[in-house]
Amino acid sequence: MLITTGADVAEETRAFNQTLAETLAALPAHYEVNDPVASRAARARGEGPFPVPVRLDVGRDRTIPGRAGRIPLRVFVPPVVRGVHLHIHGGGWTFGSASDQDALLWRLAQAAEMAVVSVDYRLAPEHPYPAAPDDCEDAARWLVANAQNEFGTDRLTVGGESAGAHLATVTLLRLGGRGFRAAQLTFGAFDLSMTPSQRLWGELNLALSTPVMAWFYDQFLPGTDAEARRAPDVSPLYADLSGLPPARFVVGTRDPLLDDTLFMESRWRAAGNETALEVIAEAPHGFLSFPLTVAERELTAQAEYLAKAVAD
Repeated sequence: MLITTGADVAEETRAFNQTLAETLAALPAHYEVNDPVASRAARARGEGPFPVPVRLDVGRDRTIPGRAGRIPLRVFVPPVVRGVHLHIHGGGWTFGSASDQDALLWRLAQAAEMAVVSVDYRLAPEHPYPAAPDDCEDAARWLVANAQNEFGTDRLTVGGESAGAHLATVTLLRLGGRGFRAAQLTFGAFDLSMTPSQRLWGELNLALSTPVMAWFYDQFLPGTDAEARRAPDVSPLYADLSGLPPARFVVGTRDPLLDDTLFMESRWRAAGNETALEVIAEAPHGFLSFPLTVAERELTAQAEYLAKAVAD
């Protein structure tokens, strides 16, 4: 197994995984509830692996025009702004919002000295594909056109976690790689027809499992078969990746999406683009939100990478 970091604290991470698995085993899985509205409410109450979202007063809400109506944004502006990061949240295209990660986004804004703009894209199943990619593309095009006037800089980066990494990649492809200096793609889903690591994972729930992922895909892509899910705008692993900006890929070894990152980083690099790869020992899906040493290290590393991408 390729491991680039985290081996020295692997026991801590393994112990957390055991607790996480036990916690989730005692709760009904999303596909068992099969009610996205009810599952969203449970997540808002802190039922599950992720903490109750805390909104910070330093965050600002605004909207911008989009093809389907106004798109809400959550904006963080630190005292010094050297660039702007377009953040796209995760949640299986079905859960989450731009307000779910205020503390992490404000930390990133201060550490990287970048304004952070998080997109509140429309969620499935009420708004299936292509609603979320359309909203993210519209937000990216708005930022490319307006960042200089809004934030005093046109040095842009993009990134996200899980479904957010998927949407960030689709956004870059739709823009032809133009306008952004770098991408931070964290435990992303890049093949929605399922890579081997997704199919072979099974029912063990460490924030994700094979049936949980299948349920998410059915919400986002109702009525589509595996071949249709390999369309490049749906599964960017199958896209022409030439001309894209540098990207930093991150995944844990205990993540069902491990192959997605390994395959995508390899194809990104083979297309002639610069890459960095971090494979973290024992880290589960969504580990950035957990009280782990590897999470603390990774948050610091992401800020450093993005800051360097917009440096003079």
